Amino acid sequence: MIERYTLPEMGRVWSEAHKYELWCRVELLVLEAHAQAGTVPADSVEPVRSAEIPTPEAVAAVEAVTDHDVIAFLTAWADNTTPRSAAAYVHYGMTSSDLLDTALAVQLTEASDLLIDRATGLTARLRDHALAHRDTLRPGRTHGIHAEPDTWGHRVADFAFAMARARDRLVRARDAVAVGTLSGPVGTYSNIDPAIEAEVMAALGLRPADVATQVVMRDGIAEWVNALALAATVCEAVALEVRHGQRTEVREVAEAFRAGQKGSSAMPHKKNPIRSERICGLARVVRGYVTPVTEGIPLWHERDISHSSVERIALPDAAIATDYLLDQTARLVEGLQVDVARMRANLDVTGGLLYSSAVLLELVSAGMSREDAYALIQAAAMETWESGAPFRDTLRKQAATRGQSLPDTRLARAFQPERYVARLAPVFDRLARLS
Repeated sequence: MIERYTLPEMGRVWSEAHKYELWCRVELLVLEAHAQAGTVPADSVEPVRSAEIPTPEAVAAVEAVTDHDVIAFLTAWADNTTPRSAAAYVHYGMTSSDLLDTALAVQLTEASDLLIDRATGLTARLRDHALAHRDTLRPGRTHGIHAEPDTWGHRVADFAFAMARARDRLVRARDAVAVGTLSGPVGTYSNIDPAIEAEVMAALGLRPADVATQVVMRDGIAEWVNALALAATVCEAVALEVRHGQRTEVREVAEAFRAGQKGSSAMPHKKNPIRSERICGLARVVRGYVTPVTEGIPLWHERDISHSSVERIALPDAAIATDYLLDQTARLVEGLQVDVARMRANLDVTGGLLYSSAVLLELVSAGMSREDAYALIQAAAMETWESGAPFRDTLRKQAATRGQSLPDTRLARAFQPERYVARLAPVFDRLARLS
């Protein structure tokens, strides 16, 4: 992922330097366990522990010759070990994927912890924003058209619960990837005791794979990327609502616009929803990694490396982009400008058409057949759409044409927007308990 969208903590998790720190940690834990078991000389541990972690540049220089990243790392680390002979016992009984998959599992759990914290924070911001606007009336929309009155808090509550579920998926996905292996070539433990694996995994906060060939099956990693994609898409849902709400014709919500900010190089009046658009764009990037990573599950026999090149790009990018999306969405919600008066005014722009559902029920309750009531209301509504005349007036006109009378007292209740949201209290009670 480019630096523009990389936040420092997540960037460090996926840095080359941190990767080699983790490789050294895994290898040293294995060496210590071997020494304690008497498999390798005890005096080999301290020289390795004291050796400096090889720099990415040093590893790259060796890899240019070996064309093998793990061998290059082991060679560069051995070059820093005194006496160098102690390095002979590093990687004892292991194969490359033991190191790669186990260290990757640690990276994935570290990344997950950052993502879970951000998702939890975003959930809280959405919850609090929704509660603050539980009574803020606005037009509900279906297919982009005014439907019935709603509240802004109700709309945002949906996002809050969705983000909480996304957070919970991340928690489950973290567990799915917290799996490592130290089982040697083709996973038969031919040159390494399963007790070594168990000891090292416990020290790393992982669990041993139930079974491994030469790699850990990629279904857990695919699940993890799916969880990230869903979290990113919930962020997009929030941003898309803001983008619609900031349209000139709507003007119900708007992104924060700070002093000195510019919206257009040509049109000084512009205040664009740039953060929301950025969120929508980057969510596509995260979703785009789901299929390539999932296709890493089927590999040839005990192992091939067709998954490796994909994961080197996809996993850091998906984590970094999702981290950035969660951060940007939290900032979006925190600075969101809500025009309460405009929302209320927009209830009236259709001349009362968004009350048609309650009018239908009131006419039926007054004794009119549903078919006759629907035909009357639809005819009145179409006239209002075309002429702009208030819906109440066209209702009376259409009723008079049909020789029908209207229950004016009952209809008055239908045109009260508060009527439509009066039963939302349990939703907000549940929302208040959301954490």
